[in-house]
Amino acid sequence: MKKQIFKILAKINKIVLPSYSKRQLDLTKATKLQMAIFGWKLYVTKNALD
Repeated sequence: MKKQIFKILAKINKIVLPSYSKRQLDLTKATKLQMAIFGWKLYVTKNALD
């Protein structure tokens, strides 16, 4: 059940949130908001794959 929720969240993230890898964002120059979005996407993806 938990894994399916994260899979749904991952699909929503892909549609709604920006992709920083396509923009080639330098993480050392990222703002706090960009880092928070990156961290959230990483957390959801990690839990969707487990």
